[in-house]
Amino acid sequence: FVCLFVCLAMASTDMGGSSEHITVARVHLDRLRHNVRVLREAAGGRPMWPAVKANAYGHGLVPVARELLRAGCEGLCVAHVCEAEALRLAGITARILVLSATIPEHAAALVRLRCEPSVATRELVDALAAAVQAEAAAGGKTEPQGVAVHVMVDTGMGRVGIRPDELQAFLAHCRSLAPAIRVAGIMSHFPCADAADKSESGRGLAKFDSALAASGFEGSEHKAGGGEGGSGDAVVLHISNSAAILDLPDARFGLVRPGIATYGLRPSADVSSPHVRELQPVLEWKTRVTFIKEVADGTPLSYGHTFRTTAPSSLIATVPVGYGDGLSRSLSNRGHMLVHGTRCPIVGRVTMDQCLLDVSAVAAAGGWDVALGDEVVVIGRQGDAEITADELAETLDTINYEITTTISARVHRVYVDAEKA
Repeated sequence: FVCLFVCLAMASTDMGGSSEHITVARVHLDRLRHNVRVLREAAGGRPMWPAVKANAYGHGLVPVARELLRAGCEGLCVAHVCEAEALRLAGITARILVLSATIPEHAAALVRLRCEPSVATRELVDALAAAVQAEAAAGGKTEPQGVAVHVMVDTGMGRVGIRPDELQAFLAHCRSLAPAIRVAGIMSHFPCADAADKSESGRGLAKFDSALAASGFEGSEHKAGGGEGGSGDAVVLHISNSAAILDLPDARFGLVRPGIATYGLRPSADVSSPHVRELQPVLEWKTRVTFIKEVADGTPLSYGHTFRTTAPSSLIATVPVGYGDGLSRSLSNRGHMLVHGTRCPIVGRVTMDQCLLDVSAVAAAGGWDVALGDEVVVIGRQGDAEITADELAETLDTINYEITTTISARVHRVYVDAEKA
């Protein structure tokens, strides 16, 4: 049941170093804790349930989840039940919100794992109630342990969720299934919180407020936390992602769900909060030179011979990183890496397991002799030079989320902590 990529990612991690792995992603736990503190302050001290979906945005699901909980986070968000199962198998007992829509067939697993699923269909709610009753019957219990659900309202994302005008009736249906079903939260999601123009976010927030008011959540207390909505049960309200935490103070409600900012990356260049400048990138991606050769003018390189050298003599280094590791093939003849603090272009096509760098400028810049085993930085700092996930994203016309999330499981994650060194 557990997703294969999660299992592989869990297997390919350690808290130190390993000489068997040439290519590593170094994850700085001290920076992770720092970002939690920054975001907690930006959120006015609200409870934080960071997103650790997609292998913690490529940083490593279980080690990151453990560190976030040690840093005081009150819960965790995943996308799918298989990610929740990986956390439970690792001994993590914290509250887990499953963000993505799922199908009724997963109800038994959600109940067994004590997940808190987001719900937007009566079919899933009914299946969850049935799974609770079945579990209770199998255990000989007369009082079943109900499942906590978070009702998802679509206020503009257009991906999943009930309409705002359906909230009151949907809540009534959920409550009719008590105690098997307990409404623990009402939630939504911003599609444009990271945009410079906040008008769309304002409209979405107004829809959320209106739906809540129509369902009995009125006044200042629901902005600060939650309320009962006339049911007697405590219900927490939440809508804020990273960008909203930073730029939309009226949207913080009872808890916040930071994603990309947890990992020290800004949601977009348009996020204006001064807190964004305090974030520290958590991940560095490094490898080493495995082969060096000097070639003459006109030498073709890599598959398809899309690159030919043009200097009388060029020094070409091979590094063991390719698209099988998550380095996009679209960086062929476009990207750079750092060697001895010098930006060196990727030349020729990026292949599955390796790529080539023209390191001729290294000797010219600093008098270095490039040697086997020299450090190469894919993402991170080396001397005064730096290559960021944002730079790679701009080159590839994508977002920094995709850059770190697609670093594959075979890139060994190494967890370091400057505060405990």
